[in-house]
Amino acid sequence: MSQAIEPLLAEEPHRRIRIGDTEIVLLGTAHVSPASARIVGDLIATKAFDTVAIELCLSRQRAMLDPDAMRRLDLFSVIRGGQVPMVAASLALGAYQQRLAEQYGIEPGAEMRAAIDGAMDRGLPLALIDRDIGLTLRRAYRAVPWWQRMGLVGGLFASVLSREKIDESEIERLKQGDMLESTFSEFAEQSRELYLPLIDERDRYMAAHLRRLAADGGHRRILAVVGAGHLKGIENYVALDRQPPPEVLRELEQSPPRARWPRYLPWVVVSVILAGFVIGFTRNPELGLQMVLDWIMINGGLAALGGAIALAHPVTIVTAALAAPLTSLNPTIGVGFVAAAVELYLRKPQVGDFAQLRRDTTSARGWWRNRVSRVLLVFLLTTVGSALGTYIGGARIFGHLFGAGN
Repeated sequence: MSQAIEPLLAEEPHRRIRIGDTEIVLLGTAHVSPASARIVGDLIATKAFDTVAIELCLSRQRAMLDPDAMRRLDLFSVIRGGQVPMVAASLALGAYQQRLAEQYGIEPGAEMRAAIDGAMDRGLPLALIDRDIGLTLRRAYRAVPWWQRMGLVGGLFASVLSREKIDESEIERLKQGDMLESTFSEFAEQSRELYLPLIDERDRYMAAHLRRLAADGGHRRILAVVGAGHLKGIENYVALDRQPPPEVLRELEQSPPRARWPRYLPWVVVSVILAGFVIGFTRNPELGLQMVLDWIMINGGLAALGGAIALAHPVTIVTAALAAPLTSLNPTIGVGFVAAAVELYLRKPQVGDFAQLRRDTTSARGWWRNRVSRVLLVFLLTTVGSALGTYIGGARIFGHLFGAGN
């Protein structure tokens, strides 16, 4: 290997790996360190490498190279495709990055940008070796028990929207890991189920990518730029994983299968509630009518409350109140979709809303002020309100039946 890189690597965390005729330098970087960005640029400038690999997926690379992509967001398609939670989570992570940049004057991921620019300037192949962030988040969400999921989502938004300054200890975490690990570190440290998809699986995924690059031939020396916290895991998997790389990648790119019971639960709940109505009217028409009125008031009221908390248009709030008692009895459509569609029609986001979206979502007030993020809030909060209304209203119905029978 060229002696020119030795002084540059001397003080940097790194590993040297040989796979057949291919030599890989794993460079451990700090995602918030300007020094790491300089080292990456200097290493590529030595001309010692014929390939550059980076800890990014295609979607994260696009977001980095095209920060204005949000302006082209088709909000209705996001709502119709059920992608609101994922888009909201991505915005929350982006808001965390923006807060870091503003508070400490640093640019998270600058070393990845340096690697991209350096590879492009010198015409070197660029390999994106990390798993898609959306798939990683889905696997993490599905990995934890269902009763912990709301805490996970709530913790994400609470930490991102907190008015408190980001502590120096968070910067130190970022120097050893990456944005996903830092954001979810508290959960990952306490949950092996979460640690696996967020960290361990990605180590194995990136190791498999590097093994595949080496097997493809034509890559004599590869500079792999990854967070320092991934060095040990990647090195171990390169050395010990005997499963063929294509099989590893296919396995880790699978969306986790959904449990069967959540698919049937809404239909079971609807069936039970409708049965309660039938029993109530059979016993006493007045009792049945009271049950229906309670269902409308509770379900519609909580959905409307969700819309009001989101500062939705008054017509949207009324729509949520009217639609929720009906959509709750039809699992194929949710009140969130209806309410968000109405809000989108009444308050169409302007170009400026999309342009300011990433900056606005760095504060709680901004989420409510920006018309794009407010539509997302309308969807989420009316959905949560109606879900609560379904179970509270259902309990009320059977409270009537129990009371009527005594």
